[in-house]
Amino acid sequence: MKQAFDQIVVGGGVMGTSIAYQLSKRGYRVLLLEANEIAAEASSAAAGMLGVQMEFEQNSALFQFAKESRALFPSLAQELLEDSGVDIQLIEKGALKLVYHEDELPRLKRIATFQTEQGKEARIISASTVPEKELATDFYAALYCPTEGQVSAPHLTKAFARGAERHGAVIYEQTEVTDFIVEHGKVIGVTTTDDSYYANAVVMTCGFKSGRFSSFIKGITPIKGECLSVITDKPLIQSTIFTEGCYIVPKRGNRLIIGATSKPNQTDKDVKVASVLHLLSRAKQILPALNKASIEKIWAGVRPMTHDGLPYLGEVPDVSGLFVATGHYRNGILLAARTATFMADFIEGKQVNQHFLTAFSLTRERLVSV
Repeated sequence: MKQAFDQIVVGGGVMGTSIAYQLSKRGYRVLLLEANEIAAEASSAAAGMLGVQMEFEQNSALFQFAKESRALFPSLAQELLEDSGVDIQLIEKGALKLVYHEDELPRLKRIATFQTEQGKEARIISASTVPEKELATDFYAALYCPTEGQVSAPHLTKAFARGAERHGAVIYEQTEVTDFIVEHGKVIGVTTTDDSYYANAVVMTCGFKSGRFSSFIKGITPIKGECLSVITDKPLIQSTIFTEGCYIVPKRGNRLIIGATSKPNQTDKDVKVASVLHLLSRAKQILPALNKASIEKIWAGVRPMTHDGLPYLGEVPDVSGLFVATGHYRNGILLAARTATFMADFIEGKQVNQHFLTAFSLTRERLVSV
Protein backbone atom coordinates (compact mmCIF):
# COMPACT_ATOMS: atom_id res chain seq x y z
CA MET A 1 0.00 0.00 0.00
CA LYS A 2 1.30 3.46 -0.94
CA GLN A 3 2.25 5.43 2.21
CA ALA A 4 1.32 9.05 1.51
CA PHE A 5 1.76 12.18 3.60
CA ASP A 6 1.44 15.92 3.05
CA GLN A 7 5.10 16.53 3.88
CA ILE A 8 8.12 14.38 4.67
CA VAL A 9 10.89 15.82 6.84
CA VAL A 10 14.30 14.15 6.50
CA GLY A 11 16.39 14.51 9.66
CA GLY A 12 15.51 14.41 13.35
CA GLY A 13 17.64 17.22 14.69
CA VAL A 14 16.34 20.53 15.98
CA MET A 15 15.57 21.81 12.44
CA GLY A 16 13.66 18.72 11.39
CA THR A 17 11.67 18.38 14.59
CA SER A 18 10.84 22.10 14.78
CA ILE A 19 9.56 22.15 11.19
CA ALA A 20 7.59 18.94 11.74
CA TYR A 21 6.08 20.55 14.83
CA GLN A 22 5.03 23.69 12.97
CA LEU A 23 3.54 21.80 10.02
CA SER A 24 1.67 19.28 12.16
CA LYS A 25 0.28 22.10 14.32
CA ARG A 26 -1.20 23.54 11.15
CA GLY A 27 -3.11 20.35 10.46
CA TYR A 28 -0.85 18.62 7.94
CA ARG A 29 -0.04 14.92 7.95
CA VAL A 30 3.72 14.92 8.47
CA LEU A 31 6.26 12.09 8.37
CA LEU A 32 9.68 12.63 9.98
CA LEU A 33 12.45 10.16 9.12
CA GLU A 34 15.64 9.97 11.18
CA ALA A 35 18.55 7.67 10.32
CA ASN A 36 19.59 7.32 13.96
CA GLU A 37 17.49 8.69 16.81
CA ILE A 38 16.02 12.09 17.60
CA ALA A 39 18.72 14.65 18.56
CA ALA A 40 21.52 12.19 17.77
CA GLU A 41 23.90 14.69 16.18
CA ALA A 42 24.62 18.42 16.70
CA SER A 43 21.30 19.03 18.45
CA SER A 44 22.36 16.90 21.41
CA ALA A 45 25.90 18.31 21.47
CA ALA A 46 25.02 22.01 21.46
CA ALA A 47 25.32 24.17 24.56
CA GLY A 48 21.94 25.77 23.80
CA MET A 49 22.91 29.45 23.79
CA LEU A 50 20.44 32.02 22.46
CA GLY A 51 23.18 34.53 21.70
CA VAL A 52 21.83 37.42 19.68
CA GLN A 53 24.04 40.09 21.24
CA MET A 54 27.55 38.71 21.61
CA GLU A 55 28.81 39.02 18.03
CA PHE A 56 26.56 41.16 15.87
CA GLU A 57 27.84 44.71 15.41
CA GLN A 58 25.86 45.69 12.32
CA ASN A 59 22.50 44.99 10.77
CA SER A 60 22.07 42.01 8.47
CA ALA A 61 19.50 39.44 7.42
CA LEU A 62 21.05 36.96 9.84
CA PHE A 63 20.82 39.38 12.77
CA GLN A 64 17.19 40.23 12.06
CA PHE A 65 16.33 36.54 11.65
CA ALA A 66 18.16 35.72 14.89
CA LYS A 67 16.41 38.56 16.74
CA GLU A 68 12.99 37.37 15.57
CA SER A 69 13.83 33.80 16.54
CA ARG A 70 15.06 34.80 20.00
CA ALA A 71 11.84 36.70 20.65
CA LEU A 72 9.80 33.52 20.13
CA PHE A 73 11.42 31.49 22.91
CA PRO A 74 9.55 32.69 26.04
CA SER A 75 6.15 31.82 24.59
CA LEU A 76 7.55 28.75 22.82
CA ALA A 77 8.87 27.37 26.13
CA GLN A 78 5.37 27.49 27.61
CA GLU A 79 3.74 26.14 24.46
CA LEU A 80 6.10 23.18 24.24
CA LEU A 81 5.65 22.39 27.92
CA GLU A 82 1.90 22.16 27.32
CA ASP A 83 2.18 20.25 24.04
CA SER A 84 4.98 17.85 24.92
CA GLY A 85 5.37 17.85 28.70
CA VAL A 86 9.05 18.73 28.21
CA ASP A 87 10.64 21.72 29.95
CA ILE A 88 13.22 23.17 27.53
CA GLN A 89 14.93 24.81 30.52
CA LEU A 90 14.88 28.39 29.28
CA ILE A 91 17.22 30.48 31.42
CA GLU A 92 17.46 34.24 30.95
CA LYS A 93 20.30 35.29 33.23
CA GLY A 94 22.40 37.26 30.77
CA ALA A 95 25.82 36.85 29.15
CA LEU A 96 29.28 38.36 29.48
CA LYS A 97 31.88 38.64 26.74
CA LEU A 98 35.34 39.16 28.24
CA VAL A 99 38.30 40.76 26.46
CA TYR A 100 41.86 40.83 27.74
CA HIS A 101 43.56 43.53 25.68
CA GLU A 102 42.87 47.21 25.11
CA ASP A 103 42.90 46.81 21.34
CA GLU A 104 39.84 44.52 21.60
CA LEU A 105 37.77 47.24 23.26
CA PRO A 106 36.71 49.15 20.10
CA ARG A 107 34.91 46.12 18.67
CA LEU A 108 33.22 45.50 22.00
CA LYS A 109 32.01 49.11 21.98
CA ARG A 110 30.72 48.75 18.40
CA ILE A 111 28.70 45.71 19.44
CA ALA A 112 27.30 47.51 22.50
CA THR A 113 26.39 50.61 20.46
CA PHE A 114 24.67 48.58 17.75
CA GLN A 115 22.75 46.44 20.21
CA THR A 116 21.58 49.51 22.13
CA GLU A 117 20.41 51.09 18.87
CA GLN A 118 18.44 47.91 18.21
CA GLY A 119 16.65 48.25 21.53
CA LYS A 120 18.69 45.62 23.37
CA GLU A 121 20.33 46.25 26.74
CA ALA A 122 24.11 46.09 26.37
CA ARG A 123 26.89 47.90 28.17
CA ILE A 124 30.63 47.82 28.71
CA ILE A 125 31.68 47.11 32.28
CA SER A 126 34.97 46.78 34.13
CA ALA A 127 36.30 43.82 36.09
CA SER A 128 35.50 45.63 39.33
CA THR A 129 31.78 45.90 38.47
CA VAL A 130 31.23 42.48 36.89
CA PRO A 131 28.18 40.79 38.49
CA GLU A 132 29.79 37.33 38.60
CA LYS A 133 32.00 37.41 41.69
CA GLU A 134 33.71 34.05 41.08
CA LEU A 135 35.32 35.25 37.84
CA ALA A 136 39.00 36.04 37.76
CA THR A 137 39.40 39.80 37.37
CA ASP A 138 42.39 39.86 35.04
CA PHE A 139 40.30 40.77 31.99
CA TYR A 140 40.40 44.28 30.53
CA ALA A 141 36.64 44.83 30.04
CA ALA A 142 33.42 42.97 29.37
CA LEU A 143 30.30 43.35 27.29
CA TYR A 144 27.34 42.68 29.57
CA CYS A 145 23.97 41.78 28.08
CA PRO A 146 21.66 40.97 31.02
CA THR A 147 18.74 39.63 28.94
CA GLU A 148 20.62 37.00 26.92
CA GLY A 149 19.41 33.45 27.42
CA GLN A 150 19.88 29.75 26.81
CA VAL A 151 18.00 26.47 26.71
CA SER A 152 18.81 22.78 26.94
CA ALA A 153 19.37 21.76 23.31
CA PRO A 154 18.45 18.06 23.74
CA HIS A 155 15.30 18.98 25.65
CA LEU A 156 14.30 21.51 22.99
CA THR A 157 14.71 19.00 20.17
CA LYS A 158 12.80 16.27 22.01
CA ALA A 159 10.05 18.72 22.95
CA PHE A 160 9.56 19.61 19.28
CA ALA A 161 9.43 15.90 18.40
CA ARG A 162 6.90 15.00 21.11
CA GLY A 163 4.83 18.07 20.31
CA ALA A 164 4.78 17.10 16.63
CA GLU A 165 3.62 13.60 17.52
CA ARG A 166 0.89 15.00 19.71
CA HIS A 167 -0.35 16.97 16.69
CA GLY A 168 -0.40 13.82 14.57
CA ALA A 169 3.08 13.66 13.03
CA VAL A 170 4.54 10.20 12.45
CA ILE A 171 8.20 9.78 13.45
CA TYR A 172 10.33 6.85 12.36
CA GLU A 173 13.77 6.55 13.91
CA GLN A 174 16.47 4.18 12.61
CA THR A 175 15.12 4.90 9.11
CA GLU A 176 17.71 6.21 6.68
CA VAL A 177 16.63 8.06 3.55
CA THR A 178 18.73 6.89 0.61
CA ASP A 179 17.30 9.06 -2.17
CA PHE A 180 14.57 11.43 -3.24
CA ILE A 181 11.97 10.34 -5.78
CA VAL A 182 11.74 13.00 -8.48
CA GLU A 183 9.47 12.85 -11.52
CA HIS A 184 9.30 15.53 -14.20
CA GLY A 185 11.18 18.04 -12.04
CA LYS A 186 8.96 17.52 -8.97
CA VAL A 187 9.73 15.58 -5.82
CA ILE A 188 7.06 13.03 -4.98
CA GLY A 189 8.66 11.14 -2.11
CA VAL A 190 11.70 9.41 -0.69
CA THR A 191 13.21 5.95 -0.61
CA THR A 192 14.70 4.44 2.54
CA THR A 193 16.71 1.32 3.15
CA ASP A 194 13.43 -0.58 3.66
CA ASP A 195 10.57 1.26 1.96
CA SER A 196 9.29 4.25 -0.01
CA TYR A 197 7.13 7.12 1.23
CA TYR A 198 5.28 9.74 -0.78
CA ALA A 199 4.37 13.38 -0.23
CA ASN A 200 3.73 16.66 -2.01
CA ALA A 201 6.74 18.25 -0.29
CA VAL A 202 10.00 16.96 1.18
CA VAL A 203 12.17 18.99 3.58
CA MET A 204 15.86 18.13 3.86
CA THR A 205 17.21 18.94 7.36
CA CYS A 206 20.21 16.60 7.44
CA GLY A 207 22.81 18.97 8.88
CA PHE A 208 26.37 18.12 7.87
CA LYS A 209 25.09 14.86 6.35
CA SER A 210 23.38 16.85 3.60
CA GLY A 211 26.55 16.15 1.63
CA ARG A 212 25.14 12.68 0.94
CA PHE A 213 22.69 14.36 -1.40
CA SER A 214 25.22 16.43 -3.33
CA SER A 215 23.16 16.32 -6.53
CA PHE A 216 20.59 18.51 -4.76
CA ILE A 217 22.67 20.59 -2.32
CA LYS A 218 26.35 21.53 -2.26
CA GLY A 219 28.67 23.63 -0.15
CA ILE A 220 28.12 22.21 3.35
CA THR A 221 31.31 21.93 5.42
CA PRO A 222 31.26 19.82 8.59
CA ILE A 223 32.80 21.55 11.62
CA LYS A 224 33.57 19.30 14.57
CA GLY A 225 33.32 20.83 18.03
CA GLU A 226 34.53 19.21 21.25
CA CYS A 227 32.97 20.03 24.63
CA LEU A 228 32.83 18.84 28.20
CA SER A 229 30.65 19.36 31.25
CA VAL A 230 31.55 19.59 34.92
CA ILE A 231 29.60 19.51 38.16
CA THR A 232 30.34 21.96 40.99
CA ASP A 233 29.41 21.81 44.67
CA LYS A 234 27.57 25.12 44.46
CA PRO A 235 26.49 27.52 41.71
CA LEU A 236 29.51 29.51 40.49
CA ILE A 237 27.95 31.70 37.80
CA GLN A 238 24.52 32.62 36.49
CA SER A 239 25.50 34.34 33.23
CA THR A 240 26.94 32.60 30.18
CA ILE A 241 30.61 33.58 29.81
CA PHE A 242 32.27 34.10 26.42
CA THR A 243 35.93 34.68 25.64
CA GLU A 244 38.05 34.07 22.58
CA GLY A 245 38.13 30.31 22.05
CA CYS A 246 36.04 29.32 25.07
CA TYR A 247 32.58 29.62 26.57
CA ILE A 248 31.10 28.48 29.89
CA VAL A 249 27.36 27.90 30.08
CA PRO A 250 25.70 27.33 33.49
CA LYS A 251 22.95 24.72 33.52
CA ARG A 252 20.64 23.40 36.19
CA GLY A 253 22.04 21.17 38.90
CA ASN A 254 25.34 23.07 39.25
CA ARG A 255 26.35 21.82 35.81
CA LEU A 256 28.63 23.85 33.52
CA ILE A 257 29.17 23.20 29.82
CA ILE A 258 32.61 24.23 28.55
CA GLY A 259 33.33 24.49 24.85
CA ALA A 260 34.18 24.40 22.11
CA THR A 261 36.88 23.52 19.64
CA SER A 262 36.35 24.13 15.92
CA LYS A 263 37.79 21.57 13.51
CA PRO A 264 36.71 21.85 9.86
CA ASN A 265 36.12 18.74 7.76
CA GLN A 266 36.20 16.38 10.71
CA THR A 267 33.16 14.19 11.32
CA ASP A 268 34.40 11.69 13.88
CA LYS A 269 33.20 11.94 17.47
CA ASP A 270 36.58 11.33 19.10
CA VAL A 271 37.68 13.93 21.66
CA LYS A 272 41.40 14.62 21.84
CA VAL A 273 43.27 14.99 25.13
CA ALA A 274 44.83 18.21 23.85
CA SER A 275 41.38 19.68 23.25
CA VAL A 276 40.17 18.88 26.76
CA LEU A 277 43.35 20.27 28.30
CA HIS A 278 43.01 23.47 26.28
CA LEU A 279 39.36 23.99 27.20
CA LEU A 280 39.90 23.24 30.88
CA SER A 281 42.98 25.44 31.07
CA ARG A 282 41.17 28.35 29.45
CA ALA A 283 38.04 27.87 31.56
CA LYS A 284 40.06 27.65 34.79
CA GLN A 285 41.73 30.96 33.99
CA ILE A 286 38.28 32.51 33.68
CA LEU A 287 36.71 30.72 36.64
CA PRO A 288 39.39 29.57 39.13
CA ALA A 289 36.91 27.68 41.33
CA LEU A 290 36.61 25.08 38.55
CA ASN A 291 39.65 23.43 40.15
CA LYS A 292 37.25 21.77 42.60
CA ALA A 293 34.71 20.68 39.97
CA SER A 294 34.13 17.08 38.89
CA ILE A 295 34.19 16.16 35.21
CA GLU A 296 30.78 14.83 34.20
CA LYS A 297 31.00 14.13 30.48
CA ILE A 298 33.12 14.72 27.37
CA TRP A 299 31.70 14.70 23.85
CA ALA A 300 31.90 16.01 20.29
CA GLY A 301 29.32 17.17 17.77
CA VAL A 302 29.49 18.16 14.12
CA ARG A 303 27.89 21.39 12.90
CA PRO A 304 27.02 22.22 9.28
CA MET A 305 28.48 25.43 7.82
CA THR A 306 27.91 27.03 4.44
CA HIS A 307 30.57 28.97 2.52
CA ASP A 308 29.37 32.32 3.93
CA GLY A 309 28.09 31.20 7.33
CA LEU A 310 24.43 31.84 6.48
CA PRO A 311 21.89 29.00 6.53
CA TYR A 312 20.30 27.51 3.45
CA LEU A 313 16.54 28.01 3.68
CA GLY A 314 14.41 27.51 0.62
CA GLU A 315 13.57 25.33 -2.35
CA VAL A 316 16.12 23.34 -4.33
CA PRO A 317 16.55 24.91 -7.79
CA ASP A 318 14.85 22.95 -10.56
CA VAL A 319 13.21 20.46 -8.17
CA SER A 320 9.74 21.63 -7.22
CA GLY A 321 8.63 20.66 -3.73
CA LEU A 322 12.09 19.79 -2.39
CA PHE A 323 13.02 22.17 0.42
CA VAL A 324 16.18 22.62 2.47
CA ALA A 325 16.82 23.94 5.99
CA THR A 326 20.44 23.43 6.99
CA GLY A 327 23.81 25.16 7.41
CA HIS A 328 23.00 27.01 10.64
CA TYR A 329 26.51 26.32 12.01
CA ARG A 330 26.83 27.66 15.59
CA ASN A 331 23.36 29.22 15.66
CA GLY A 332 21.16 26.17 15.16
CA ILE A 333 19.40 26.25 18.52
CA LEU A 334 18.90 30.01 18.40
CA LEU A 335 17.54 29.99 14.83
CA ALA A 336 15.35 26.90 15.12
CA ALA A 337 12.19 28.69 16.23
CA ARG A 338 12.14 31.17 13.34
CA THR A 339 13.39 28.61 10.83
CA ALA A 340 10.36 26.47 11.62
CA THR A 341 7.81 29.25 11.08
CA PHE A 342 9.63 30.56 7.99
CA MET A 343 9.84 27.15 6.32
CA ALA A 344 6.27 26.20 7.24
CA ASP A 345 4.99 29.45 5.74
CA PHE A 346 7.11 28.96 2.61
CA ILE A 347 5.96 25.37 2.14
CA GLU A 348 2.33 26.46 2.56
CA GLY A 349 2.81 29.08 -0.15
CA LYS A 350 2.30 32.00 2.21
CA GLN A 351 4.02 35.36 1.82
CA VAL A 352 7.44 35.29 3.50
CA ASN A 353 10.05 37.96 4.15
CA GLN A 354 11.73 38.47 0.78
CA HIS A 355 14.92 39.77 2.40
CA PHE A 356 15.32 36.46 4.24
CA LEU A 357 14.33 34.46 1.18
CA THR A 358 17.05 36.10 -0.91
CA ALA A 359 19.76 36.10 1.77
CA PHE A 360 19.30 32.41 2.63
CA SER A 361 18.49 31.13 -0.87
CA LEU A 362 20.42 28.15 -2.22
CA THR A 363 21.11 30.26 -5.31
CA ARG A 364 22.42 33.35 -3.51
CA GLU A 365 25.88 33.05 -5.11
CA ARG A 366 24.20 33.21 -8.48
CA LEU A 367 22.16 36.23 -7.41
CA VAL A 368 25.22 38.07 -6.12
CA SER A 369 27.17 37.52 -9.33
CA VAL A 370 24.48 38.95 -11.58
